[in-house]
Amino acid sequence: MKKYQKIIFRTVSVLLLVIFFLPLLTRCISFSKSDKDVRKFFKESPVKPAFKTYLIADTQIHFAEIGNDTLPTVIFVHGSPGSWDNFIDFLKNDTLLKAAHLIAVDRPGFGKSDAGNIETELEQVAYLLSPVLKLNHHKKPPILVGHSMGGPVIARMAMDFPEQVGGLVFVAGSVDPAQEKKEWFRPPMKFFGSIGFLSDEIKVSNAELMALKIELDKMLPLWKKINCPVTIIQGDADMLVPAANADFAKKMLVHNPAVKMVWLPKVNHFIPWSHPQVMRDAIVEQIRTLNSGALNVGDK
Repeated sequence: MKKYQKIIFRTVSVLLLVIFFLPLLTRCISFSKSDKDVRKFFKESPVKPAFKTYLIADTQIHFAEIGNDTLPTVIFVHGSPGSWDNFIDFLKNDTLLKAAHLIAVDRPGFGKSDAGNIETELEQVAYLLSPVLKLNHHKKPPILVGHSMGGPVIARMAMDFPEQVGGLVFVAGSVDPAQEKKEWFRPPMKFFGSIGFLSDEIKVSNAELMALKIELDKMLPLWKKINCPVTIIQGDADMLVPAANADFAKKMLVHNPAVKMVWLPKVNHFIPWSHPQVMRDAIVEQIRTLNSGALNVGDK
């Protein structure tokens, strides 16, 4: 009996440590680079990003922009939590800078886009980010690149603004509602967020992930509106966004002949950092397709 009591005691002790000390730890973690670190990163670069904001529906949206704006535009959308600088290496890449005008956004509630303000409806998030689409001065609409939670965001943007999106690159995108399981720790995290025990990034991330299944269900009848070229990049060892998400996206895009699957064996969720070349190759290929004059499936 004493043996089982010890096991129970240790288990309860670990849970208490997680419940009470993890929230305190998250307050000390930042998911964005400091302005000083960003300046240092681009110090030796001949071209440096411009940082801009716009106001829409009482929400401030912040983004980084670099490169010749007459070239094809590529817009990067980060995961959860995260910020524009999750793609900072791409904004310094010579190959991409020669081929494209690059933009990386802070999604609503993250980074400098009204950090801490919660917006869980993907339709509204797509609307709040839609002015970025108009920053494109090329004759063809921009290519959107979304990692993780950025995946459903760019999908929703393509659904709601199909004429303004020229291509999609999903990178470990969480798009399948069937893969969104209830996680026991989400409600306690919501409570800790409400009393100020969580950082703004974690609070917003927790809220949007709790609502994600409902939001993905809303999108089910809208997938047929995605008519642009699509590249789906997925690691088959992803423990955060199961590989079934990629299969789901392909199934939902069965009407679209311009869908390419890129499977990465034994690769986890963090593709932008572990396999950036795969993403760069996919982006360059999409730019070539865009420049070739390939039409959207829905074009006449």
